[in-house]
Amino acid sequence: MTSRFLSAFVLSIVMLFLIGPFLIIVAASLSAGDNLAFPPQGLSFKWVLKVFEIESFRASFAMSMMLAILGTLAALAIGIPVSYALARYKMPFGETVRTIVSAPIIVPGIIVGLALLRYLVIPLGFNISFALFMAHTALVLPYAVRVVSASMVNLRGDIEEAAVLLGCSRLGAFSRVVMPSIRGGILAAFILGFVTSFNQVPVSLFLSGPGVRTLPIDMLAYLETTYDPSVAALSALLAFMSIGIVFLAERFLGFSRYV
Repeated sequence: MTSRFLSAFVLSIVMLFLIGPFLIIVAASLSAGDNLAFPPQGLSFKWVLKVFEIESFRASFAMSMMLAILGTLAALAIGIPVSYALARYKMPFGETVRTIVSAPIIVPGIIVGLALLRYLVIPLGFNISFALFMAHTALVLPYAVRVVSASMVNLRGDIEEAAVLLGCSRLGAFSRVVMPSIRGGILAAFILGFVTSFNQVPVSLFLSGPGVRTLPIDMLAYLETTYDPSVAALSALLAFMSIGIVFLAERFLGFSRYV
């Protein structure tokens, strides 16, 4: 009985630690006061509605969506062939390739952002938007390779070989047999990459410029001059969006099987 009570108590503390900040932000976003505070000063939805009226939030949201979608698609375009090669062929430097591909996860984002700013944007004059696209693609690539590789390893190779023996080319077997068989893993990799890219802060902080800001960076800049609950309202909306995406992915794809 004591052991069960202790386990329930520890679980409650852990859940409060994980969910508590989210509940505080949601409560602060519904405050009727003019300043960001907890506990809220009354209840109102005015700050939630104001989020949609702020032009900079709309522009930066569009930028974040574009980067997340295009960056994740580019990472998948690179990651799927890499995953196929690593799963199907015994390459002498396979583990080295996996380590290199995982480098954006291992290396702190601040270093990646500073390196891109120093060696691409400043000396070569790269467009900031294009530099952001490259950075987000590189940051999402490890997730694409890892998740798709897990699906590729679980796919029986003799199915593909049977298609080849029946007259299908290697490319045809890949497109008609392999790709449909791992579509769940590809969609899971896309969702994971999208959420990771959309919420990216350190790299985007270095590569943001006039008129080019992602939503998290725009929220930081907004807090420097204004301290109202609209940022809390936007944070709550983004959290609900991420939770909804992951919930739907788990419901229809079995997301936890791939991550």
